[in-house]
Amino acid sequence: MTDSKLSSSRLSLIWFGAALSIAEIMTGTYFAPLGFSDGLLAIIIGHVIGCLLLFGAGLIGAREHMSSMQTVSTVFGNGGMKLFSILNVLQLIGWTGIMIYDGALGAVELWSLPFTAWTVIIGALIIVWLFIGIRNMGYINSIMGYGLGILCIYLLISLLQESSIHSQGIITDELTFTAALELSIAMPLSWLPLISDYTRLSKNPVAGTASSAIVYGVTSSVMYVLGLAAALYTNESNIAKVLLHAGLGFGGLIIIVFSTVTTTFMDALSAGISSESLQTKYSGRTIGIIVTVIGTIGASIYPMDNIIPFLYMIGSVFAPMIAILLTHYFLLRHCPHLDHGPSLYIICWASGTYMYHQFLDSNPFLGASLSTIVGTALATIATAYIISLISKKKKEI
Repeated sequence: MTDSKLSSSRLSLIWFGAALSIAEIMTGTYFAPLGFSDGLLAIIIGHVIGCLLLFGAGLIGAREHMSSMQTVSTVFGNGGMKLFSILNVLQLIGWTGIMIYDGALGAVELWSLPFTAWTVIIGALIIVWLFIGIRNMGYINSIMGYGLGILCIYLLISLLQESSIHSQGIITDELTFTAALELSIAMPLSWLPLISDYTRLSKNPVAGTASSAIVYGVTSSVMYVLGLAAALYTNESNIAKVLLHAGLGFGGLIIIVFSTVTTTFMDALSAGISSESLQTKYSGRTIGIIVTVIGTIGASIYPMDNIIPFLYMIGSVFAPMIAILLTHYFLLRHCPHLDHGPSLYIICWASGTYMYHQFLDSNPFLGASLSTIVGTALATIATAYIISLISKKKKEI
């Protein structure tokens, strides 16, 4: 990527497209056991928390003109940057496969091509988007974004107007409010290792980052509510059948295919940007294309119906990472540094990952992500204090 800057409106459109996702709609269907009112509350609270974190992470990259993994290196060092780059590329390969799988699964219900054919079509369109590039989309991205948005809003209004929609949960699988809150936070959390790849190009760091986080948060919430309403109306998570019921045959196909493309394109592109921290032989676009091909093959071979464990895995890795990064940047950046400081922060992160899984089992009031972030932030402050004491002793010797 070159050094030319992106306006706040362009960044908003990018993140609007990122939130238009079948995966987000399908995640919203999991909230149905809570009923509409409680489900909506969990969606809103979770997205407010998640997008505040998203804003903080993006602001660091915007101010420092660094990609997401470059901001990580300021705390965890080059070794830590490589570790998180690998983990980020792996999660983005996973997301690419999941998104293509979900898109093909919905498309095959609306147009009777074989499932594998749809995975190839969607994968090919993502590669086309990679060749067009983030700055050269212009009117294409605008038309696609607004068109998809109008179709999704029409579908949501259609569902909410159904007289038979249930206000109470109707799907029998149990889901606590805390668990729903966790799922709501998880989606914006999954974008934390990516946002600075785009906000670093912002003309105005605060405005560009704020518009990115707000537009993503609002649009993602609508996608979740769309899934929730669909599940409460149909008592199932088959989005294609809901689209057909709303009279969106071809329009539904457009929603499924191009919402998948506009979101997954960002996953593949950011995988390429992260890979540049690991190697310089291949460009980010080339790696993005390779990631898309791998994701397409994976989607064609492996079933990817339940993404909840994957969301939890992402939370366990990146919730403590972002807690350390935000705490260090906004509270501790002027503290003394030591050569082994990054290693101590890696220990903090590993402790936070363990903490997350413990919180998942114990189901605390704040939820696993928020409890982990608070706990890891406190551990980071304690670690910085220890580093400060060691630094003082070294100066005294």
